[in-house]
Amino acid sequence: MPNLSWILRFGVIELSAIILFATSLFTFLLYALDKAKAKKGQWRISEGVLIFFTLALGGFGAFFAMALLRHKTRRRKFKAATFVGLLIALVPLIHITHALTLDRIVRYREISFYAENWPQELDGFRIAFMTDFHIIPHEDMRDVASRLNQRNLDLVLLGGDFSAGNNHYQGTIAEIAQIITTHGIFGVSGNHDRDHQLAPIKQQHGIGLLSNSGVQVANGFYLAGVQDLWWGWGDPDVAMATASANPDDFILLISHNPDVVMLQPTANIGLTLAGHTHGGQITFFGYPLYLLFGNVSAYGTRFGAGFAHSDDGTPIFTSRGIGVYYHIPRIFSRPEVVIFTMHHGTQ
Repeated sequence: MPNLSWILRFGVIELSAIILFATSLFTFLLYALDKAKAKKGQWRISEGVLIFFTLALGGFGAFFAMALLRHKTRRRKFKAATFVGLLIALVPLIHITHALTLDRIVRYREISFYAENWPQELDGFRIAFMTDFHIIPHEDMRDVASRLNQRNLDLVLLGGDFSAGNNHYQGTIAEIAQIITTHGIFGVSGNHDRDHQLAPIKQQHGIGLLSNSGVQVANGFYLAGVQDLWWGWGDPDVAMATASANPDDFILLISHNPDVVMLQPTANIGLTLAGHTHGGQITFFGYPLYLLFGNVSAYGTRFGAGFAHSDDGTPIFTSRGIGVYYHIPRIFSRPEVVIFTMHHGTQ
């Protein structure tokens, strides 16, 4: 398999933009050359070649050639090919534009969650969930923390995956620790993490690390977290993590990898929060095509982003995450912080 690291270093978006521009320019020049040859009565470029490049991301070039050079404007098949070519070329242009704009702006998503066994005295309890931090710049994390401090949070939960390179995770955690809550900050480790690295720095900043364990956050509310599913050091155990909960507690589970809820019983869980899939990272108008290959989740697009259900029917919310995975851009997979307002009862 060829080494594609140079593409990642150069930039997937930047390379895509160059290819789109170069193809459009080349198509425009082909039309211009063909018209020049026509005026001189010379051998022409075949119509098949012109139409091929018109449809192969050259729609913009063909459009401007027809508009500016008035070439092939009377031929219906060229008008049709240019129209189709424009539509084809618009697809990467829209994705490139989205990646360079909205996909670089964190979305703060507010969700009201209702449960009959959520404690009445905690009605309106606000929980922020963030995951998949990776190489998020420290200044961006600082801005997120500042914005969250304006939202009256009771609890902050972290879904794991910090970048260990150059000890980047230490700065990320330090910024997260600046978020003010009434009941603390807790998190789990992801497949890119190691507890022996995260535990000391989290403890230093007063952040609880849940590793097949849990904590009684308040009367009637138990928070549990499991180890990651993927790596050999991890052995997620939902039963162990929830063993100390009271029978009537609302249990909220954090699992970096959402696949855990398909492999272990979760009937006693009120809500699971997960990450890992990045919403597909690079998607087609938001549809996570990459997840269909099963490389990230064994369940395809089931846990792409948003709400789904476990194997035994309990709700799970998978976040797209907040950071960028090294040099791979987000495309129609906007980074997000999800804020749950918990309510007693049914909606």
